[in-house]
Amino acid sequence: MQTIHDIADEILTREGGYVNDPDDPGGATNHGVTIHTMRRLGLDLDGDGSVTTADVRALSRAQARDIFIRHYFEAPGIAALPEALHPGVFDMYINAGANAVRLLQRMLGEMGQSVAVDGLIGPETIAAARAAARAAPGHIADAYGIARRNYYYRLADQRPASRKYARRRDGGKGGWILRAEAMIDPKYHLSEAEHRARVAAWD
Repeated sequence: MQTIHDIADEILTREGGYVNDPDDPGGATNHGVTIHTMRRLGLDLDGDGSVTTADVRALSRAQARDIFIRHYFEAPGIAALPEALHPGVFDMYINAGANAVRLLQRMLGEMGQSVAVDGLIGPETIAAARAAARAAPGHIADAYGIARRNYYYRLADQRPASRKYARRRDGGKGGWILRAEAMIDPKYHLSEAEHRARVAAWD
Protein backbone atom coordinates (compact mmCIF):
# COMPACT_ATOMS: atom_id res chain seq x y z
CA MET A 1 0.00 0.00 0.00
CA GLN A 2 1.23 3.49 -0.83
CA THR A 3 2.31 5.82 1.94
CA ILE A 4 0.58 9.16 2.32
CA HIS A 5 3.74 10.87 1.04
CA ASP A 6 3.60 8.72 -2.12
CA ILE A 7 -0.04 9.67 -2.66
CA ALA A 8 0.70 13.36 -2.05
CA ASP A 9 3.57 13.28 -4.56
CA GLU A 10 1.29 11.77 -7.22
CA ILE A 11 -1.28 14.48 -6.55
CA LEU A 12 1.40 17.17 -6.84
CA THR A 13 2.47 15.79 -10.21
CA ARG A 14 -1.13 15.83 -11.47
CA GLU A 15 -1.69 19.36 -10.19
CA GLY A 16 1.31 20.83 -12.00
CA GLY A 17 2.65 24.32 -11.46
CA TYR A 18 1.27 27.85 -11.35
CA VAL A 19 -2.04 28.63 -13.06
CA ASN A 20 -4.53 31.48 -12.74
CA ASP A 21 -7.62 30.50 -14.72
CA PRO A 22 -10.44 33.10 -14.53
CA ASP A 23 -13.01 30.28 -14.81
CA ASP A 24 -11.60 28.47 -11.77
CA PRO A 25 -13.24 29.62 -8.51
CA GLY A 26 -10.01 28.69 -6.73
CA GLY A 27 -8.17 31.59 -8.35
CA ALA A 28 -4.37 31.63 -8.57
CA THR A 29 -3.04 28.16 -7.80
CA ASN A 30 0.41 26.57 -7.53
CA HIS A 31 1.00 22.84 -7.02
CA GLY A 32 -2.75 22.59 -6.38
CA VAL A 33 -2.73 25.08 -3.48
CA THR A 34 -5.03 28.05 -4.07
CA ILE A 35 -4.50 31.65 -3.05
CA HIS A 36 -7.58 31.32 -0.82
CA THR A 37 -5.96 28.45 1.09
CA MET A 38 -2.73 30.39 1.46
CA ARG A 39 -4.64 33.40 2.80
CA ARG A 40 -6.56 31.22 5.25
CA LEU A 41 -3.27 29.78 6.49
CA GLY A 42 -1.53 33.18 6.54
CA LEU A 43 1.26 32.10 4.17
CA ASP A 44 2.84 35.46 3.39
CA LEU A 45 5.99 33.99 1.89
CA ASP A 46 7.58 37.26 0.80
CA GLY A 47 6.80 39.02 4.08
CA ASP A 48 5.14 42.07 2.55
CA GLY A 49 2.10 41.91 4.84
CA SER A 50 -0.36 40.33 2.41
CA VAL A 51 -0.82 37.09 0.52
CA THR A 52 -0.84 37.78 -3.22
CA THR A 53 -0.20 35.91 -6.46
CA ALA A 54 3.52 36.51 -5.85
CA ASP A 55 3.30 34.32 -2.75
CA VAL A 56 1.41 31.67 -4.72
CA ARG A 57 4.17 31.64 -7.34
CA ALA A 58 6.80 31.32 -4.59
CA LEU A 59 5.21 28.24 -3.01
CA SER A 60 7.52 25.22 -3.24
CA ARG A 61 6.50 21.65 -3.97
CA ALA A 62 7.64 20.61 -0.48
CA GLN A 63 5.50 23.33 1.12
CA ALA A 64 2.51 22.25 -0.95
CA ARG A 65 3.02 18.61 0.10
CA ASP A 66 3.03 19.65 3.75
CA ILE A 67 -0.16 21.67 3.29
CA PHE A 68 -1.87 18.76 1.57
CA ILE A 69 -0.99 16.21 4.24
CA ARG A 70 -1.66 18.43 7.26
CA HIS A 71 -4.77 20.27 6.09
CA TYR A 72 -6.38 17.99 3.50
CA PHE A 73 -5.62 14.52 4.86
CA GLU A 74 -4.96 14.66 8.59
CA ALA A 75 -7.18 17.60 9.60
CA PRO A 76 -10.42 16.35 7.99
CA GLY A 77 -9.86 12.82 9.33
CA ILE A 78 -9.29 10.98 6.04
CA ALA A 79 -6.50 9.01 7.73
CA ALA A 80 -9.16 7.18 9.79
CA LEU A 81 -10.93 5.83 6.70
CA PRO A 82 -10.04 2.43 5.19
CA GLU A 83 -6.71 2.66 3.36
CA ALA A 84 -8.33 1.77 0.03
CA LEU A 85 -10.19 5.10 0.20
CA HIS A 86 -7.17 7.25 1.04
CA PRO A 87 -6.01 8.07 -2.52
CA GLY A 88 -9.43 8.94 -3.92
CA VAL A 89 -10.90 10.87 -0.99
CA PHE A 90 -7.63 12.72 -0.34
CA ASP A 91 -7.27 13.70 -3.99
CA MET A 92 -10.86 14.86 -4.22
CA TYR A 93 -10.68 16.76 -0.93
CA ILE A 94 -7.86 18.84 -2.40
CA ASN A 95 -9.98 19.39 -5.51
CA ALA A 96 -13.42 19.84 -3.94
CA GLY A 97 -13.12 20.23 -0.17
CA ALA A 98 -15.87 18.81 2.03
CA ASN A 99 -17.83 17.78 -1.08
CA ALA A 100 -15.40 14.83 -1.23
CA VAL A 101 -16.72 13.64 2.13
CA ARG A 102 -20.37 14.33 1.27
CA LEU A 103 -19.93 12.25 -1.88
CA LEU A 104 -18.52 9.40 0.20
CA GLN A 105 -21.35 9.67 2.72
CA ARG A 106 -24.02 9.59 -0.01
CA MET A 107 -22.31 6.56 -1.55
CA LEU A 108 -22.18 4.79 1.80
CA GLY A 109 -25.90 5.46 2.26
CA GLU A 110 -26.59 3.91 -1.14
CA MET A 111 -24.59 0.88 0.01
CA GLY A 112 -26.96 0.42 2.95
CA GLN A 113 -24.94 2.17 5.66
CA SER A 114 -26.53 4.60 8.10
CA VAL A 115 -24.62 7.88 7.86
CA ALA A 116 -25.45 11.59 7.82
CA VAL A 117 -24.39 13.62 4.80
CA ASP A 118 -22.69 16.52 6.56
CA GLY A 119 -19.20 16.67 5.01
CA LEU A 120 -17.54 15.73 8.31
CA ILE A 121 -15.62 12.55 9.05
CA GLY A 122 -16.68 11.44 12.50
CA PRO A 123 -17.20 8.06 14.21
CA GLU A 124 -20.37 7.35 12.21
CA THR A 125 -18.74 7.91 8.84
CA ILE A 126 -15.63 5.97 9.82
CA ALA A 127 -17.70 3.00 11.01
CA ALA A 128 -19.86 3.09 7.87
CA ALA A 129 -16.82 3.24 5.58
CA ARG A 130 -15.15 0.34 7.37
CA ALA A 131 -18.33 -1.74 7.22
CA ALA A 132 -18.75 -1.03 3.51
CA ALA A 133 -15.12 -1.91 2.86
CA ARG A 134 -15.58 -5.24 4.64
CA ALA A 135 -18.75 -5.96 2.68
CA ALA A 136 -17.20 -5.11 -0.68
CA PRO A 137 -13.47 -5.77 -0.35
CA GLY A 138 -11.55 -4.64 -3.37
CA HIS A 139 -14.44 -2.61 -4.75
CA ILE A 140 -14.98 0.39 -2.50
CA ALA A 141 -12.23 2.47 -4.14
CA ASP A 142 -13.73 1.82 -7.59
CA ALA A 143 -17.21 2.68 -6.31
CA TYR A 144 -15.94 5.98 -4.96
CA GLY A 145 -14.07 6.78 -8.17
CA ILE A 146 -17.16 6.13 -10.28
CA ALA A 147 -19.28 8.30 -7.96
CA ARG A 148 -16.63 11.00 -8.23
CA ARG A 149 -16.63 10.87 -12.02
CA ASN A 150 -20.42 11.23 -12.01
CA TYR A 151 -20.13 14.19 -9.61
CA TYR A 152 -17.85 16.02 -12.04
CA TYR A 153 -20.18 15.40 -14.97
CA ARG A 154 -23.14 16.69 -12.96
CA LEU A 155 -21.20 19.75 -11.86
CA ALA A 156 -20.35 20.54 -15.47
CA ASP A 157 -24.01 20.00 -16.43
CA GLN A 158 -24.94 22.75 -13.99
CA ARG A 159 -22.01 25.11 -14.56
CA PRO A 160 -21.15 25.64 -18.24
CA ALA A 161 -17.93 27.53 -17.39
CA SER A 162 -16.58 24.33 -15.82
CA ARG A 163 -17.25 22.08 -18.80
CA LYS A 164 -13.74 22.61 -20.13
CA TYR A 165 -12.46 20.67 -17.12
CA ALA A 166 -14.62 17.65 -18.00
CA ARG A 167 -14.32 17.79 -21.80
CA ARG A 168 -11.35 18.84 -23.89
CA ARG A 169 -11.74 21.09 -26.91
CA ASP A 170 -11.48 18.05 -29.18
CA GLY A 171 -14.37 16.42 -27.28
CA GLY A 172 -12.26 13.92 -25.35
CA LYS A 173 -12.16 13.42 -21.61
CA GLY A 174 -11.07 16.48 -19.67
CA GLY A 175 -8.81 16.66 -16.64
CA TRP A 176 -11.57 16.11 -14.07
CA ILE A 177 -12.69 12.87 -15.69
CA LEU A 178 -9.17 11.58 -16.22
CA ARG A 179 -8.34 12.43 -12.61
CA ALA A 180 -11.30 10.42 -11.32
CA GLU A 181 -10.60 7.49 -13.62
CA ALA A 182 -6.95 7.38 -12.54
CA MET A 183 -8.28 6.05 -9.22
CA ILE A 184 -10.39 3.18 -10.60
CA ASP A 185 -9.79 -0.10 -12.39
CA PRO A 186 -9.51 0.43 -16.18
CA LYS A 187 -12.43 -1.94 -16.76
CA TYR A 188 -14.68 0.74 -15.27
CA HIS A 189 -13.37 3.56 -17.46
CA LEU A 190 -15.82 5.03 -19.93
CA SER A 191 -15.01 4.49 -23.58
CA GLU A 192 -14.52 7.57 -25.71
CA ALA A 193 -17.93 6.92 -27.27
CA GLU A 194 -19.59 6.68 -23.85
CA HIS A 195 -17.91 9.88 -22.72
CA ARG A 196 -18.96 11.75 -25.86
CA ALA A 197 -22.53 10.51 -25.46
CA ARG A 198 -22.53 11.74 -21.85
CA VAL A 199 -21.49 15.27 -22.81
CA ALA A 200 -23.40 15.53 -26.09
CA ALA A 201 -26.10 17.73 -24.52
CA TRP A 202 -23.48 20.39 -23.80
CA ASP A 203 -23.21 21.35 -27.47
